[in-house]
Formats: sequence, C-alpha cells, structure tokens
Amino acid sequence: MAGLAGALRALGAEVRVCAPPDFADLLARVGVLLVPAGGPVREMVREVFTSRTPPSAADLAAGVIAGQADAVAEAAEGCDVLVAAGLTTAAAGAQAVSEQRGLRYLYAAYAPCYLPSPCYPPLSLHGQPAPPGLAVRDNRVLWDLNARGMNAVFGAPVNAYRASLGLPAVDNVRDYVSTGHPVLAADPTLAPWPEPADFDVVQTGAWILPDGRPLPDELEAFLDAGAPPVYVSFGSMPVREAQEVARVVVEAVRAAADGSCSGPAGPISP
Repeated sequence: MAGLAGALRALGAEVRVCAPPDFADLLARVGVLLVPAGGPVREMVREVFTSRTPPSAADLAAGVIAGQADAVAEAAEGCDVLVAAGLTTAAAGAQAVSEQRGLRYLYAAYAPCYLPSPCYPPLSLHGQPAPPGLAVRDNRVLWDLNARGMNAVFGAPVNAYRASLGLPAVDNVRDYVSTGHPVLAADPTLAPWPEPADFDVVQTGAWILPDGRPLPDELEAFLDAGAPPVYVSFGSMPVREAQEVARVVVEAVRAAADGSCSGPAGPISP
C-alpha cells in the first residue's frame, strides 16, 4: 500500500493511508499521511502465535473492525476513492464506510490465491477445517465451502458493524469484500491470473516501494568478508519453532552447496 500511495502521490493525487501505527516510518519515506488505525499489528500477531489461549478468529475479527473501521471512516472524509487490501475484516469495514458515504471502492489482492478461481483450490481457512472424510476435487465446490467458512468466522462481526451504520447484512462476506472487479497487485509473470475466470480481474503488477537506502555498515562488512551468502526468507510468517526451522534450512543449504541432497536435513514444508 505504501508503494501505491507513493505512486499516486507522484501523479499529483492526495493520499491518506489508514494502517496500524507500525507503518509510520515506511509511509514517511514517501511523504504520505498516516491515519493510525487500531493497535500495533506486531503485538496482535505475537499474541495470536505465542499465547497459550489465543483469541478466536471471530474475536480477532471483531477487534480489528472495532479498532480500524472508525479510523477509516474519519480518514475517508472528502475522499473520492477508497482502496482496501489485506485482512478480510479490515476490508469489510472499509467497504461498509464507502457504501455508507457513496465512495468508489476497490479491493486489491496481493496474490491470485486469495481470489476465487476454478483453476485452483482455496487456501485453508484458520479455524474452519474441511469436514472429516471430505474428498472433493471440484475447485468451485471447495470455494463454496471456503465462502461458508468465512461467513462462519467473519459474518457476525462484519454484519454487526454494518448494522451500526444502518446498512443491511451481507450473506457472503468473501465475495462482498472482493467484489466482482478486484485488482490483483501481483507480478503477471510470477503470479499470473488464470483464465477462465468467473469475474473480472485487473492485474496491475506488483506494488513495490523503491528503496534506495544504503545497507548498514555491519551488513556490508559481512558481505565483503567471504563468499556470497545464501539468503532464506519466510516473509511475514510467524514461525513457532523458529530455531528448529532455522537448523533444517541451514543444513539443507549446506547440503546443496556440497552438491549432495542426502545430508541430514529433511524436507522443508512451506
């Protein structure tokens, strides 16, 4: 979103970004106003993945809407277009605001797998496993189950917020949020949108914020000290068994560097 905001600002548009306060420094790099929404996302993720009694998905959804939707409503004052991405509940709150105020609403997905398609099955939904013994190969059937699961998790908090704005309830939270004309902000070579499709998708390419900052001196010294290193990243995924995962990765990289795939490291799960 910071990459999009920077590009829009360069074109002369006035841009506001509603996001958790963690992103203030990132948005300051492109001179975009941050309207803080909710609490720090890092603390929320840490609680979910480290607490012995983590909150349920429905409770998380209600908390996200309560913490962000009102901030979005304030930030949307005087705006022409509202672009939402990320968490389903955050996007649902943003769309409710746009609906109430008559603003144009766009939903952006960062990977094709978040948009329903007959070409592949949906991602598994946290808290909503497939029924026991289910063996379905029809992707459309699986996406229908996915929609039901999302309704079960997110329907109540989303519709409660809509009711507070005087808006009617929705019976398909997933499709309500993504709409029939979503934007796919993903590289068309690395992550093309497959056809045939059941709705119109506009693929823009990935939204990337250019970063010309120099590397830290310590990192430059490390890179200059020996052979080129191997960099392995898990993105923003929290890893419960981080030390064990790191050990497996290091062993696998060393085995590959030695030209052997029969080392002590086992397979690495995504």
